[in-house]
Amino acid sequence: MELNRETYISALIDRKHNGLIKMITGVKQSGKTYLLFTLFKNHLLQQGVDSNHILEFFLKDRKSRKFRNPDTILDFIEDSIKDDKQYYVFLDEVQMLDEFEEVLNSLLHIRNLDVYVTGSNSKFLSKDIITEFRGRGDEIHVYPLTFREFIQAYDGDRYEAFKTYITFGGLPYVATTNTDTQRIEYLIRQFQTTYLKDIEERYQIEKVREMDDLIKVLASTIGALSNPTKIAATFKSELNSDISVPTIKQYITYLEECFLISEANRYDVKGRNYIGTPVKYYFEDVGLRNAKLGFRQIEETHLMENVIYNELRARGYLVDVGVVQSKELEAEDSYITKFLEVDFIAYKGDKKYYIQSAYRLPDAAKVKQEKNSLIHINDQFTKYIIVNDIIRTHRDDDGIIWMGLFDFLLNDECFID
Repeated sequence: MELNRETYISALIDRKHNGLIKMITGVKQSGKTYLLFTLFKNHLLQQGVDSNHILEFFLKDRKSRKFRNPDTILDFIEDSIKDDKQYYVFLDEVQMLDEFEEVLNSLLHIRNLDVYVTGSNSKFLSKDIITEFRGRGDEIHVYPLTFREFIQAYDGDRYEAFKTYITFGGLPYVATTNTDTQRIEYLIRQFQTTYLKDIEERYQIEKVREMDDLIKVLASTIGALSNPTKIAATFKSELNSDISVPTIKQYITYLEECFLISEANRYDVKGRNYIGTPVKYYFEDVGLRNAKLGFRQIEETHLMENVIYNELRARGYLVDVGVVQSKELEAEDSYITKFLEVDFIAYKGDKKYYIQSAYRLPDAAKVKQEKNSLIHINDQFTKYIIVNDIIRTHRDDDGIIWMGLFDFLLNDECFID
């Protein structure tokens, strides 16, 4: 079955011929190559582009090894341009091309050439490279399938689909595989032979076991506040390891660079400033997270929170974790300051939303707990509680909008200002 990734195809179409290098990034196996070399190529062909005007390079393939040489690939591309019509160059896993920054800058000088590259490591979008491109790079980050995309390929109702989704994630292969056994085997195998091996080799990791343990620790603490110092204490007390805080910081950076995890910073809503540590870490794909733990910790509350975070990011929002200070009466004339958590603050342009993720609301006490932080926010931006239940979207007496999880996941335009 062909997965239609409309959001990303539209993004590529909107950026055609804009004079910039289109950089398609994302975690391995998220569908970047399929997006560019199948879906976008089909679009070009349907628009009348001649196939010999599309130059494709799969740089990770052995047969393309010669094209990893910068002079060889530049000469080949220049020799392939036979007329003044528009040409397109697709470079898969561009970080495998030697001196790729200079190659891409050279390609920008060819007037009738439109350049698209993919990469599974954000290192090729580092500050040094951005400076080298001088603002001539345009990033499109491809996430694993959202639930709305996933359910298009799923044979079953949305309840069964969501259970499968929060267990096995949104990598395209998972969505098109029929049995849980195949999904489990694929995810566990991919993590060990592709993701972890790639990190070890790319960064020349010496403490292989510690890196493996670190991923497990991060996987076990999604949705919880953490920092490298706290993680180091966990290593010492539970794993009898003396791995240093600087090493943990470096390893976390590697995981972020490979798009396996992302960091959500804490923001003081009333103070209007970032707090620093601790922060929260989320996995770009919950299936990979679960695979690393052997599918033994399927905590639906935390996984739902991770899914909402990923959904917001895939829709183009910047996402922080919110903190609200509140003075509450403890005893007669005695107040204490409490720090209340807002699961997410989502930003896009001039829009901002406060969002709570509530897997279950069994009683009035739990309802009060979820609302407490939102009630203490006094600005004009809209506040949401997303509930894993079938409810009618409505605004309560405190101005908070209640929304069912499926109404959120299946509708990109669900927010009400």
